[in-house]
Amino acid sequence: MTAPKGTPFFLVSGAGNDFIALLDREAPPAETVRAWCRRGVSVGADGLFSLRRRADGRYVLDYANADGARAALCLNAARCAARLAFDQEPSISRVEIETAAGTLTAETVNDTSTAVLVPKPGPGHPLTLRANGENYPCYRTLVGVPHLVLWWPGDLDEAPVASLGPALRAHPDLGASGANVHFVDIDREGGFGIRSFERGVEAETLACGTGVVAAAGCAVAEGRLSLPLVAATRSGCELRLEEGPPEPAGAARWRLSGDARIVASGRIHDPATLLPSAP
Repeated sequence: MTAPKGTPFFLVSGAGNDFIALLDREAPPAETVRAWCRRGVSVGADGLFSLRRRADGRYVLDYANADGARAALCLNAARCAARLAFDQEPSISRVEIETAAGTLTAETVNDTSTAVLVPKPGPGHPLTLRANGENYPCYRTLVGVPHLVLWWPGDLDEAPVASLGPALRAHPDLGASGANVHFVDIDREGGFGIRSFERGVEAETLACGTGVVAAAGCAVAEGRLSLPLVAATRSGCELRLEEGPPEPAGAARWRLSGDARIVASGRIHDPATLLPSAP
């Protein structure tokens, strides 16, 4: 019998953030990640991760953005990774996942929702950045990766994510790494609305889990909001944040839960890495 061709993969979605997922195999080089994540001419995704099970039962998550660059943390990817682990081992409902930003505990909520416990975020550093001829008060904070949070006073649907997002994402005052940029409407009962421009995708994404935690950390520290709260993402999915059980050493944790699903599975064939042909 002829062996199947191509690389086996899963397509997964965390609140609208979609990922190519590889199980028990190394992540490919950056150029392959970039090729596979191109929409329209390849599989298409916001990023790619590999999930490998260790002998002690823990899982190791290696994540890369669509541009091929590794990122220390992506909470939507982590929740999707947990969903894959639960699918592979139906008898478990809790799993430890090692990331470049530390070990996370993930729990199943129901068939389409998973939760992850994360360290309580810091309050964020206030600063004002000038971009596109205007000054923007905002907060810089770190939740695995750097984030920039703006309280958006107007209609969030009309926020200039496509034009202001790139200018702030790569602002010189943020250093070479830049930051994910989040436009946040906190004038909502029980939580906030959020739109995100993400590094590595260099476009607006439908959801950003670390961005939700970053925005909530700034809002709670200011006394504008309190837990539990719900974040409404661009996909229409809601991400819920609440107090979680503390770490064994006593440090406070938050629990982020929401949609995480396995959408499809298959094999990636060689043409997925080819550049489009010239006319």
